[in-house]
Amino acid sequence: MSLILTETAEGIGTITLNYQIKRNAISEALAHEVSEALGGFRKDGVRVAILRAQPGAKVWSSGHNVDELPASGRDPLAWQDPLRMVIRDIEAFPAPVIAMVEGSVWGGACELVFACDMIVATPEATFAATPAKLGVPYNASGLLTFLNTAPPHIAKELLFTGRPMTAARLERQGIINHVVEAGELEKFTREVARAMTHNSPLAIGVMKEQLRILSHAHALSPQDFERIQGLRRVVYTSRDYAEGIRAFREKRKPVYLGE
Repeated sequence: MSLILTETAEGIGTITLNYQIKRNAISEALAHEVSEALGGFRKDGVRVAILRAQPGAKVWSSGHNVDELPASGRDPLAWQDPLRMVIRDIEAFPAPVIAMVEGSVWGGACELVFACDMIVATPEATFAATPAKLGVPYNASGLLTFLNTAPPHIAKELLFTGRPMTAARLERQGIINHVVEAGELEKFTREVARAMTHNSPLAIGVMKEQLRILSHAHALSPQDFERIQGLRRVVYTSRDYAEGIRAFREKRKPVYLGE
């Protein structure tokens, strides 16, 4: 069974997450299907893509599929990690991608939403970045997605506390474009999408790529890069990392010792 549903109409391509048994967890299979759908949209000349969950979803996505994280001693979020790959495909897609969000967004799914070009959410939507709760060290490119989307203090609160933030608060911070009542969410989002389909797709595509390049134009020395990678290795070779993954699978609260 497909883990997503796709639809194309009026130059707008829609991807609906359809992995309800796992609360739309971002597994390797789901990420691959989203990437394939974006590739199909590109071939079809889609001018705007919408990424959404099922209408009325209580959970937009539960985040990275923790069952697929490796055992202690291996990098849990490497370059070929499914989440990393689908985020790169969203960023490289030559047309705007709108995240249409109702329900809660957890863990790596926050980054998936933040990687989109625009976000429209319901007042009930919440966002919780939970790597610290699992003892997982986020990689540099993932942190950059947060820093390119949120003010540093908001990004730090999301990442350090793991507590949910409301759509209203994130809208005030300029992270979410619009907060719209659930009954109007689809109509409003499609109106925004249709407005963009009437503009020059070439101009939009070029500006999107320019903005992507500029947003990543942060000077970083080879020494700093190695330092970042070394910091991550401290975590994913630790007792705490193994404890976080084990506690999640055993459905209990982890006991972290900082070692």
